[in-house]
Amino acid sequence: MLDLKFILQNRKLIEENCEKRNLRVNFDLIEKLAKKRSSTLQLTEKLRAEVNQISKQVGKRGRNKELILRAQNIKEKLRIEQKNNIGINDKLKEELYKIPNLIHPETPIGKIDEDNKEIEKIGKIPDFKFKPKNHLEIGENLDIIDFETGAKTTGSKFYFLKNEGLMLDMALSQYALEIIRKENFDIFLTPDLAKIDIIEKLGFVPRGPETQIYKIENNNLGLIGTAEITLGGALSDKIIPIKELPIKLAGFSHCFRTEAGAYGKVSRGLYRVHQFNKTEMFIFCLPEQSNETLDYLVKIEKKIFQGLGIPLRIVDCCSGDLGAPAYRKFDLEAWMPGEEKWGEITSASNCTDFQARRLNIRFKDKNNKINFVHTLNATGLATSRAIIAILENFQQEDGSVLIPKPLQKWMGVKKIVATKK
Repeated sequence: MLDLKFILQNRKLIEENCEKRNLRVNFDLIEKLAKKRSSTLQLTEKLRAEVNQISKQVGKRGRNKELILRAQNIKEKLRIEQKNNIGINDKLKEELYKIPNLIHPETPIGKIDEDNKEIEKIGKIPDFKFKPKNHLEIGENLDIIDFETGAKTTGSKFYFLKNEGLMLDMALSQYALEIIRKENFDIFLTPDLAKIDIIEKLGFVPRGPETQIYKIENNNLGLIGTAEITLGGALSDKIIPIKELPIKLAGFSHCFRTEAGAYGKVSRGLYRVHQFNKTEMFIFCLPEQSNETLDYLVKIEKKIFQGLGIPLRIVDCCSGDLGAPAYRKFDLEAWMPGEEKWGEITSASNCTDFQARRLNIRFKDKNNKINFVHTLNATGLATSRAIIAILENFQQEDGSVLIPKPLQKWMGVKKIVATKK
């Protein structure tokens, strides 16, 4: 969340920023609510002072009926104004939460994926001597992915992973955690649920037609779409000693997403599903460290996928492709032969102090001044999309799929072959 004073003093800048992000915000309403809150607070303080003054007079004169009645009337007015102030504050907060973070000066301006800027390509796109299949056909032929049973038991976009499919999923998670642990991250198995308040403060929208959050009925909880939510919320309302920064956390979790509003995007098979496993990295750091920390997270992502031998490219995401908290975001995309296109497999975002202000996560500097930390998040590895990249890039003409060498110690095999039925 941006500071209200900053917003009011820089309205033109904020409006231009929202336009670049393809968002609409009612600034007139925000200014109106801010003024109304200010006047209500002034009246509240005035009424509270009058009550205190009358209380002193009652103490000097004894029980004076006229003063007592006057005090009661003022207290009732005070109660009404305090209630009004709560309502105004809630409405102002609701509007302020619609305002996204600022964007990095070098962020490309645009609205669609094609407006993202390619930074680097890594690895060689495989040159198949046969027509490559997509991961759905490969998974069905190998009998390791079952969407039909997932749809029957749970609904569309749910699936069963079977035998080597499950082992591949688990091997990928182990592989990512091993690399991340060597980077001195504390690693966690986080809850798959979080309070709606925490979800909202991290910048996710828990309500409305575009929400990605599954809410739990009759409870103030939602299923997380990423461990960014639980890791970020872990230090809410904390003042962190400067000597402890940066703090590097990584969490493995199941992830749940409604995928509302995702129609028309690449969505076949495992690419866009309602449930998957993911390892997420999250860093709390000093403000002056966040730009270089974003580069550091991208290097870890590259290391993970280069180790698997998957062709990659890195893109600087355009303004319209940024989540509300992100100041700057880089995506890693894998070549997916079955679709004959690049597909996002990781994201890394610098959220500056946007999330920290909402979560009230601060640090005390060398001069004992309290400031907000900066937060960054990055995908270590989302297993569903990594499985796509492996099946499609390492498929063989006989229908088998080679297992990248780093995963073989967990898989126990060097290739996946069709089982006899």
